Amino acid sequence: MSILTLSKAINEGLRKAMEDDPKVLIMGEDVGKLGGVFRVTDGLQKDFGEDRVIDTPLAESGIVGTAIGLALRGYRPICEIQFDGFVFPAADQIITQLAKMPLRSLGAIKLPVVVRIPCGGGIGAVEHHSESPEAYFTHTGGLRVVACSNPADAYSMIQQAVRSDDPVIFFEPKRRYWEKAEVDTASTDWWTPFDEASVVRQGTDVTLLAYGPMVKTCLEAATAAQDEGRSLEVIDLRSLNPLDFPKVMESARKTGRVVVVHEAPVYNGFGAELAARITESCFYHLESPVLRVGGFSTPYPPSKLEDHYLPDLDRILEAVDRTFTY
Repeated sequence: MSILTLSKAINEGLRKAMEDDPKVLIMGEDVGKLGGVFRVTDGLQKDFGEDRVIDTPLAESGIVGTAIGLALRGYRPICEIQFDGFVFPAADQIITQLAKMPLRSLGAIKLPVVVRIPCGGGIGAVEHHSESPEAYFTHTGGLRVVACSNPADAYSMIQQAVRSDDPVIFFEPKRRYWEKAEVDTASTDWWTPFDEASVVRQGTDVTLLAYGPMVKTCLEAATAAQDEGRSLEVIDLRSLNPLDFPKVMESARKTGRVVVVHEAPVYNGFGAELAARITESCFYHLESPVLRVGGFSTPYPPSKLEDHYLPDLDRILEAVDRTFTY
């Protein structure tokens, strides 16, 4: 058992994937000599060489386009998008090529490409460095979209993403990169399949649905609510597409109250899909409408204002209180 930060857990997962399969490559801006701006790929170029850990030009469309070509030749490329807001120049390659070529070929073509995206705010960054673009990709058929929230999941999920024959968008909560936890790197027996949700805290009164950076915030809210006599269940969705809806539905029917939490703007965010599907399938079990807590419908604000923009414990608990007013 090792104590690892989330960023180091991804690093160790990438290392293990590269050791297990010589066709696994890493490519991106500053991923080699620098080890990435968050040092997630630190030391990998030194150990595996410049042919397998490739420093690319500042051109996201070129990174993903090249990865598609490599995947067609039998490789398993892992692309690092340096910051979430930089993924949009590669949107054409991801949405119109990476997501569609396997189906276009009736499955004859496999594109095992992983696109790693540090996501979300909370680090005091400038414009284009704190986005939450998951809804763009969950809306795109043909892509797996997953989000880790803790070091253990980061270690196991990145390896499962690399092994997948489907293209995977892999969201990493950058404000959690430095948080530590125990990770068993010697066994795979504890791994949860990366397309399954996890109930990270049992409860009976309200279900909190979250993923990525908001899972920890929801756990803190559940602890605070316990002091007020309320039992909150927290589910880490982990996979956004495909969605482990049976586990979501089971919890919603048990508690009868659901609050969805994410950093992205509430309007047309991923929470809207969750709220709609829960209402369709669990209507007669619900004691209140499904409520959503998230960012506002504005561009991400300057860093001095991000504490007002990001969902926090108080906003989550206020939504929980509202579920009991119906």
